[in-house]
Amino acid sequence: MARSDLLLNLVRAGRVGDQALLKRAAEALVAEERAKSHHILADRIEAALRPNGAINNLAVTPDEQAERLVHQSVPRRRLQDLVLDDATSSLCLELIEEHQRAELLRAYNLEPRHRILLIGPPGNGKTSLAEALATEMLLPLYTVRYEGVIASYLGETASRVSRLLEFVRMRQCVLFFDEFDAIAKERGDPHDTGEVKRVVSSLLLQIDALPSHVVVITATNHPELLDRAVWRRFQIRIQLNKPTHIQRERFVSCFQTPFVTSATFPLSSISDRLAGLSYAEIEDFMTDLQRKYVLALPDANLGKILKTSLTQWGTRLKRKPIKQRQGSTDGE
Repeated sequence: MARSDLLLNLVRAGRVGDQALLKRAAEALVAEERAKSHHILADRIEAALRPNGAINNLAVTPDEQAERLVHQSVPRRRLQDLVLDDATSSLCLELIEEHQRAELLRAYNLEPRHRILLIGPPGNGKTSLAEALATEMLLPLYTVRYEGVIASYLGETASRVSRLLEFVRMRQCVLFFDEFDAIAKERGDPHDTGEVKRVVSSLLLQIDALPSHVVVITATNHPELLDRAVWRRFQIRIQLNKPTHIQRERFVSCFQTPFVTSATFPLSSISDRLAGLSYAEIEDFMTDLQRKYVLALPDANLGKILKTSLTQWGTRLKRKPIKQRQGSTDGE
C-alpha cells in the first residue's frame, strides 16, 4: 500500500487544484511502486503524468533513452569495506539512518538530506563511497554518462540534462555525477559560451527540485572549478584526502591474504614506504605484491618480493629503495 502521506497529498492537491503538489506526490508514488517492483502500475502512473497520457514523444522508449544517459549498476561495496576517518564515517551513518527512517521524518514534516558533494584528489575513495552509500541504503546506483549527456549542438545538452533528471525523479536511487566540474563549472569564466551558463543554471535548478528519494552524489577533483552556486545546493560536503599513516596500515591489512601471518607481513614498514600514495595506488601496489607472491609459491620469500616491488615503485614513491636492516624480518 502507498504511504499515507502520499495519498493525503494526492487528495489535497486534487481538492485545491495544486498541480505542483500533485506532480510531486505522484512522482514519489511512482518511485515507491518501482522500488516494490510494481513496474506496470508505476508505468501507468508515469504515463498519466505526461501530456495526453503519452509515454514519450521520442522515437525511443524511456528505458532505451535512459541507457544513453546513465549507467545502472547494483552496488556491492559496503561502508565497512572503506577506510574512513571518524567524522566522515559518522556523517555517512547519519545519512543512512535518515533514509532508513524517512517516514518518521516525514511525520514531522521533515525530509532526509539527499544532496552530497565529495571533494578530494583522485584515487581516494569518492566513487567507492558513493557505491557504499547506495549499498547501505539498498538503492540502485545510476552513474551519469557524460558522453551521452554532453552534446556538440547548442541547446541539446540542457535538453538531455532535463531528460536525465526527469527519468530519475520517479525512481528511488542514487544518482552519481563523477567529475562534476565537467558539467557544473564556474559560470563566471569569460571563455565559456552562454550555452554553458544555461546548462549550469538549468542543472542546479533541477537538482534543487529533485525529491528526497533521489540521492544525488557528486564528486570532483577540482573544487576550484565548480560554480559558486554549487556549494550551497549540497547539504553534506565531505573532503576525502590521501590516507594518513594509520589509515594506510588499516588499508594494507585488508591485503594480508594470501600471506601467511601478520608476523611476516610488516604493516607499519609498508605503510611508511607508501606514504603520499592514494588508496587506488596502494591497492595497485598491494595487488602487484600479492601477484608476485602467488607466482613464487611454494618457495615465495616475502621479504625479497617486497624489496623488489618497492624498488620497482621507487619513482612513484619518490624514495630510495628499501634497505635490509639488521634484525629485520624478511622471511629469509
